[in-house]
Amino acid sequence: MSKYRIRPLQTGTIIVDKGAYVSRGIGLGIEVEIPGTCWYVTDGRHHIMVDTGMCHTELADWHHHGSRQDPGQAVHEQLHAMAVEPGDIELVIFTHLHWDHCHNLDKFTNARLVVSREELAFALDPIPPYYKSYEYHKLGKKAPFVGVDFETVSGEKEILPGLSLFPTPGHSPGHQAVAVETEKGVHVIAGDAVFAYENLKPASPHLPFTVPGRFADIIACWHSLEKIARRADVILPGHDMRVMDVDEYPA
Repeated sequence: MSKYRIRPLQTGTIIVDKGAYVSRGIGLGIEVEIPGTCWYVTDGRHHIMVDTGMCHTELADWHHHGSRQDPGQAVHEQLHAMAVEPGDIELVIFTHLHWDHCHNLDKFTNARLVVSREELAFALDPIPPYYKSYEYHKLGKKAPFVGVDFETVSGEKEILPGLSLFPTPGHSPGHQAVAVETEKGVHVIAGDAVFAYENLKPASPHLPFTVPGRFADIIACWHSLEKIARRADVILPGHDMRVMDVDEYPA
């Protein structure tokens, strides 16, 4: 079976309220910087992206005031610096289609673009509280996924040997995580089902997790945390600066 290596890419910096986004109710009113993360995955033969990162500074600032993408941080620029071109990428898996996970996808002209069926349906027709997350046209925007030919999946699927998708709804209706076989066990790229390492710590004696602040369904969010914890040897959160302390996983 293929043994993959995973490289985290910070495609920008997002300013959020900690208690509203990272840890539900804990740290309300405290602004924190979180990375706009995506992931390059390879076994030496296959070249894969999980998500494609966030947008340029002007649009990022519209989403969350003060957010930015510094020069060289766009995903295609970072790949180029690694001697990988977007055209080399054969597969892009989207954990979900919020604005900070799916920009620049037009650069990946040779890739299969895989997203969950439930996520795409909601992204194309969200309820009003999620218009901004999906850059819905009624706000005068055009989301990068509009008009794109996706391959949709529903439920768990092994997409390549040693690389599986599995549903982790809650943060968004069709969110999915990616289980990656490595030399040091299964690394789960959790997307925003696990916002930060803090979510994996007990909130109280009877709560083994600290729920992320941003969710569409708290019950599904909780069950997804349980599912990821059972499945993973290593969990890679979607928005924790500490994942950038390691150049490549497994560490």
